[in-house]
Amino acid sequence: MYFHYTSWIFRKLFPMFIWKKEVTEKIIYLTFDDGPIPEVTEFVLDELKKYEAKATFFCVGDNIGKYPDIFEKLILQGHSIGNHTFNHYNGWKTKKEKYLKNIQKCQQIIDSQAKTKAKTEKKLFRPPYGKIKLSLMCDLKKDYNIVMWHVLSGDFDPSLDKKTCLQKTIQHSTNGSVVVFHDSLKAEQNLRYVLPKYLKHFADLGYRFESL
Repeated sequence: MYFHYTSWIFRKLFPMFIWKKEVTEKIIYLTFDDGPIPEVTEFVLDELKKYEAKATFFCVGDNIGKYPDIFEKLILQGHSIGNHTFNHYNGWKTKKEKYLKNIQKCQQIIDSQAKTKAKTEKKLFRPPYGKIKLSLMCDLKKDYNIVMWHVLSGDFDPSLDKKTCLQKTIQHSTNGSVVVFHDSLKAEQNLRYVLPKYLKHFADLGYRFESL
C-alpha cells in the first residue's frame, strides 16, 4: 500500500529529509527512481525535453554500470543525479554496514561515470522504498541530502488504473511538490500514459519543472 501524498505529520517528525520545497512560484520537482535503463529512461528524457523540464534521477548503481551511455545522457541534458544504492537495498532489512557500503559503491560509479559534473552542489540520496533506519540517517546526513517525496505517483503499481494514477498525481501536486515517478520496466505502462499528460497539464497552467 502507498500514499499519493505525504502528510504533514511525517514532514514534522522527520524535518531533516527533503519532502517538499517551500516556494511561492509555480515549480514542481520531478524525480525518477530505479533507472537508468534502455527505452524507458530515454522515453522520459524525450518527454522532459519537450517542456525544457529538468528532473532529478535517483539511479541504481548496477544500472549505471550496465547502461553508461544512458546515464551520460542524463548528465549531458542537465538533470541532477541522486544515489539510490547499488542494488536497490531495503534499508529496514539490510545490515547497517552492508547498506552503507552499497551506497558508497553506487556513489563511486556515479562519480566515475560522470564525464561532466552532475547538476547538484550536494550529494543526494533517496532510500529505496522510502525505508531507512534512524541510525543510517544519522550517518548519511553528514554527506547527503536525504530526499523523500510529497507526491508518490504509484506508477509502479500494476493494479492501479493509469487514469486514476494520473488524476491522483495531478490532484495532490502543488507548488514545491517533490513528485516520484519510476523509469523502470515495472512502471513503464503507467508512466507512458501519465507522464506526457502530467507535464502538459502543469505546463499549460504555467508551471516549470526543476531539478533538486
